[in-house]
Amino acid sequence: MTAQVLNERHVATVQGTVATNIDEIREMIVIRVRACVAITCAVVLGIGTGSLAMPTAPFAQVAGGGTGGSTAPGGSSGESTPDEGRAGGGAAPGAGSPQGTTEPTPCQRPQLHLRCPDLIMSAPSKLHLDRTTLPGHVLLRATSSIDNHGQGPLEVRGHRENGHKWVVYQAIYDRGGHPHLFKTAAKLVFKYVPGERYGYPAIEAFSYWKFEHAAGFQLWSIDSHRHALGLVRTSPKVDYCLRDLFHTDPSSRSPSAPVYPACNQDPNITSDVLGTSVGWTDSYPYEYPEQWIDVTGLHGRFAYLQIADPDHLLIESNPENNISETYVELPSGRVLGYRIGVSAP
Repeated sequence: MTAQVLNERHVATVQGTVATNIDEIREMIVIRVRACVAITCAVVLGIGTGSLAMPTAPFAQVAGGGTGGSTAPGGSSGESTPDEGRAGGGAAPGAGSPQGTTEPTPCQRPQLHLRCPDLIMSAPSKLHLDRTTLPGHVLLRATSSIDNHGQGPLEVRGHRENGHKWVVYQAIYDRGGHPHLFKTAAKLVFKYVPGERYGYPAIEAFSYWKFEHAAGFQLWSIDSHRHALGLVRTSPKVDYCLRDLFHTDPSSRSPSAPVYPACNQDPNITSDVLGTSVGWTDSYPYEYPEQWIDVTGLHGRFAYLQIADPDHLLIESNPENNISETYVELPSGRVLGYRIGVSAP
């Protein structure tokens, strides 16, 4: 079975109410142009000519109150019985790995023929010193992007038991296009996002269903050889929508159109699907709420880390490449370099 057939089958499985991300991006470009005419745009500290050139994500996650995905576990391809075991469990990078021995993940079972996702954070980009959001504080802002470089999509399915508690599964597709469901300790949360956008006029505030602790931001002190010395600060940013926003790495396994829509805004839904397809990226611009670490009073050299799945809740083909970091000097904000896809600071 060809990769194109698998992509078409997968799109049919989770298509749901896919948001028109292209229209959203066009709309937000217009907003940015108008905003930049009205105000003085601040100088952005880029991460150098060798960095990944990521376009700025739209400020709002849905346009006009879109509903996002709503496919229940099992999907349109038929019911799928949850597989034995739980999602996660690999020795993932970040702040602390699970204790004890590590059992093989489903991705390491050749008899299952699974096409697993592989999450990699792009290096923190467009670093910017913000002295206005919190009076008396200096915030180091950065754009963040979760990329899927795996063989299959990252897909999270949730449904409410008795209309209240969420039960969450990770769906991993085999080479025949059949989803295998693995129960996970992950949570879906209805996240309030204020309308303030750093450097731009405020927009309407919304609430969205998001994957809790999808990412973590950390600041580590480093020595002259860029070796990590210790954790210094963390960021409040942890919850992500998980969606197909930018098609950053097209391939035969990557769908040409977005499969996973913008965030769902309906507080009363009883099921939801979030995900990021192979070759696609979910990105948030530095102007977005909580895209910062408070660096007030810090002097020296530091590594700004962005970590995918810091709580090790997801199954991946490679859980050892979830960290990317950008080196920065404070208080000047001068960028010194970066690393992508590493296992530790």
